[in-house]
Amino acid sequence: MRGDGDGWVFGSDGSRRWGRHGAAGLLLRAPGPTGRATVLLQHRAGWSHHGGTWALPGGAIDSHESPEGAAVREAGEEAGIARDSLTVRAERVTWTEDSGWSYTTVIADADTQLATVPNGESTELRWVAEEDVESLPLHPSFARSWPALRSVPVRAVLGPDVVTTPEPRTVDLGERGFGWIVAVVATERVEDTIDAVRGENDGTAGTADRRTTVVITADDAVRRAVGSVLAAEL
Repeated sequence: MRGDGDGWVFGSDGSRRWGRHGAAGLLLRAPGPTGRATVLLQHRAGWSHHGGTWALPGGAIDSHESPEGAAVREAGEEAGIARDSLTVRAERVTWTEDSGWSYTTVIADADTQLATVPNGESTELRWVAEEDVESLPLHPSFARSWPALRSVPVRAVLGPDVVTTPEPRTVDLGERGFGWIVAVVATERVEDTIDAVRGENDGTAGTADRRTTVVITADDAVRRAVGSVLAAEL
């Protein structure tokens, strides 16, 4: 069923973009066999715009929808992904045009590599390891936005206020992009949190743990104590 967002928007240079109210796509991550991040990519059908390239499930935003709502809906239509099987973590406007058109990438996680059901807009849907994404022929716009969307491995130091150990998942690093939790260190006191961070920074942590360190906490006192180390909430 066609929505009121379906239609082309033309830029001053004659380029065209799909979506009268802009467009959105879903960047869905899930842990691969080793726990490292994989992303769900769509091999676009040959008849579609930039057919034969790889990109995210997505499409036009209808006038009544948020970018998140549109991205999740499109993932359901194009990949058979149910809304209750994923957790949205963040969104980024990854493309804008002088016409006012924009594309929003909605970032979400799934606990496992979900089964998919392609529709006529796809020749294939595939879970791809993040390090292998650039080896595929990517949609030009996705290729330009991918460096800011891909994740870096993250070592999560849990503050004393955190009682739930997070599974592998995306962490929003703000201007630094995104991280993917691959190691977790739990602490019981603020002093332990500081020591865990210092151990990483002074090189005493094991080689396998020398990754971007993020402190997971909602406690302002812990945030102040860890200083310049990025603090994020679950």
